[in-house]
Parts: sequence; structure tokens; C-alpha cells
Amino acid sequence: MKSANRRLKSRMMLEAENAMVADVSIPIDPLRFLAPDGALCGAPPAEAIAPELALRLYHAMARTRAYDSKAVALQRTGKLGTFASALGQEAIGVGVGAAMREEDVLAPSYRDHGAQLLRGMSMTENLVYWGGDERGSDYAVPRRDFPICVPVGTQIAHAVGAAYAFKLRGEASVAVAIIGDGGTSTGDFYSALNMAGVFDVPLVVVVNNNQWAISTPCSLETAAPTIAHKAIAAGVAGLRVDGNDALAMHHVANRAIETARSGGGATLIEALSYRLGDHTTADDATRYRDPDVVRRAATQEPIARLRNYLTKRGLWNEEDEARLGRENAEEVERAVEAYLATPPQSFAAMFDHLFAQLPPSMRDQYEEARRFASDGARHG
Repeated sequence: MKSANRRLKSRMMLEAENAMVADVSIPIDPLRFLAPDGALCGAPPAEAIAPELALRLYHAMARTRAYDSKAVALQRTGKLGTFASALGQEAIGVGVGAAMREEDVLAPSYRDHGAQLLRGMSMTENLVYWGGDERGSDYAVPRRDFPICVPVGTQIAHAVGAAYAFKLRGEASVAVAIIGDGGTSTGDFYSALNMAGVFDVPLVVVVNNNQWAISTPCSLETAAPTIAHKAIAAGVAGLRVDGNDALAMHHVANRAIETARSGGGATLIEALSYRLGDHTTADDATRYRDPDVVRRAATQEPIARLRNYLTKRGLWNEEDEARLGRENAEEVERAVEAYLATPPQSFAAMFDHLFAQLPPSMRDQYEEARRFASDGARHG
């Protein structure tokens, strides 16, 4: 009798679980407010397409691209280290950054300067970082934001930890992590998302699905119907959005962040975009991508899309564009001048913040670095 009761209870639990899974619905079609030509799709909420918001997002994306283009040029001329361009993906970082509050925390990947610039990181700080100087991560403004994360996917675990701390302290803050589609294939992604669901923390994970994890296409990354569907196993909400539509991107990010802030739990957002450039300046994407596909993807890019929308509504014209271009160019040049004028750190900096007292095992390395620095100064 006890055995039969156990079997009946197990069957009832399984049926209940199956019913829960059956109720989960993540639309395959991403949310979109703007067509590639700037025309409105459907009937978006008025606040999502407000002129002030649209103009703010456009300014931020244009500023991001101006900075991005200059950073690539600096790397090509030997004045900057390896750099990860956000070309064609500006709406994701800008949409997320504009939806966050000052008290929130961002855990960025290496391609998220669009969000970081909106959060208050300076262009000079970002250049200093990519120039090989960790002082660039000591942000003057977004003091609680995490530094750029180069290891793939690990920043999700950092963000979950921050979100759990917010919950324990009763703070109305939200942790936001941005990763690439390749990051969803890491163990860090699954364990962190699972923790977010179990502990019901105020977290938003935004996946920039730019279709390529370096040279691996998204089609080889997962057998799930979409990346957003990976939210189901963790018990968190999953959403898909056109990541080239800045207005829809901001709307979805804002909704997820405010849901988390109000105690509604974590959300996984899959933002669909396309990486128009190389993975980084150390990559050559022409070796593995069809140029015709890239050209077609360029017709979907976010800045021209939003500019078309603003122009159609009489909110933007050629004079506005020329003025914004000049302002952005001037700001970028000032940042570059400040970066190039930044004196290098002493060789001892790599040792100063590791140990209170340098252990014997590292003293030889210290002396070797000192001699190398002295020789370089004499011959420089």
C-alpha cells in the first residue's frame, strides 16, 4: 500500500511539473517597434516611443559609434591594445544603460562600452584600460559597476552575487550582466542563472546574440529553440527582443529591471543583433563569414533605423546630424589627447597590490622587472 501511495504521489508531482512547463511560453518572434526603414511596427506603448527618449538613445548610439571607430583606428596605428568593437550592436548597450538607475550595478563584457559610457564611464578611462592600464577600471562615476570582464560568462556569477547582496540588505538595486551568445554555453551561465532562480534575486541577464562566438555561429552554440528558452530550466522569465531596435531594446530592459526591482525576480533577455565587424581587432572575420550575409545584416543596423524614424517624425534633419557629428568628434579627440598624455605606471604597480609584503618567491621577479624597466629607460 505504501509503495502504491508513493507511486501515486510521484505521478501527481510529475503531472504538476509537466503542467508548469506547458504553461511556460517564450515567443519565438522577438519584440520589435521599428522596422529597418524606421517605420513603426504594431502599436507600441506611447512612453516607449516618446520623442525625448528616442533622441536620447540616438545621441548615445552615435556617440558610442564615434568613440568605437576612433578606438579601432588607434589600435590599427599601434596606440591601443586589442579592442572589441560594438559596430552594429550599439542599441543593446545603450538600451540597457538608459534603463538602469544610478544605484544599479552593471557587470559588462568587453563589448559593452555603449552601456558603460551612459553609466558615466569616461572615454579616457576606457582607452586607458584597453591601453593595458588597469587604472582605467577605477571609474570616477559608476563606482559600484564591475570592471570589464574578458573571461567569457564569468561576470554573470559576479552579478548574481551582487543581486543576492541587494536582496539580503533590502536595497532597491538591480544587478545587470551583459554577455554574448557564446557565454550561454559556459558553466558559469547555467550555475549563475540557476542560483538567480533559486534565490529569486533582482538580476537581469542580457544576451547580445550577435550570431557569432568568435568564429562559431549561433546555430552551433545550442540545440534550444532560442537562447531565451534557457531561462525555463532556471525558473526565470525569458524574453526575446530585436536588439537592433533601440526603442524596443530599452522598453524590454526597463521592464525587466523594474520587475526585478519590485521583487519579481530575474529575467533573461535575448537581444538579436549582428556583429558587423571582427570579433576583436585581433580577428579576421572574412575567413569564416559570407560577405553577402554581412552586407544584408548591415541594412538592419540600429543607428540608421532610429535616424529614419526620427526623420520621418520631423525630429531630426541633416543639420542636426552634422552638429552631433562635430560634437562627438570633438569629445573623442579630447579623450584621446588625455589618454595619450596619461603617464605610464611604475613597473612596481604589478606587485604593489598583490601582497602586503612581497614574498621571497617573487623578489627575484621584482628585481628582474626593475632591471628591465631601468634598461628600457636608458635606451628609450
